[in-house]
Amino acid sequence: MAQHRKSPTAKEIALDRIEILFDQAYKNRADPVLANRYVALSREIAMRRRLRMPRSYRRSFCPVCHAYFVPGKNHRVRIQHGKVISTCKVCGAVTRYPLH
Repeated sequence: MAQHRKSPTAKEIALDRIEILFDQAYKNRADPVLANRYVALSREIAMRRRLRMPRSYRRSFCPVCHAYFVPGKNHRVRIQHGKVISTCKVCGAVTRYPLH
């Protein structure tokens, strides 16, 4: 008897698409308009499927203006008092998270 292959769920497909979009944003980081568009599309997919975006992806764009971070160009990272302080140079938003 043949084994039944489990088809991927909608959430798994959405996570795969989000991963592809962030890979494309990384490849096109020199073009901020295109990279920001990839981030916007991945956020729409995550919201539509009610998914929590993986941590590594969440920290690679601004939580306020949703600009894809390119360190040195539109993003500043500092470590202070056991926290990572991330500053967006597009909108000026500051995000702090603990240093592990």
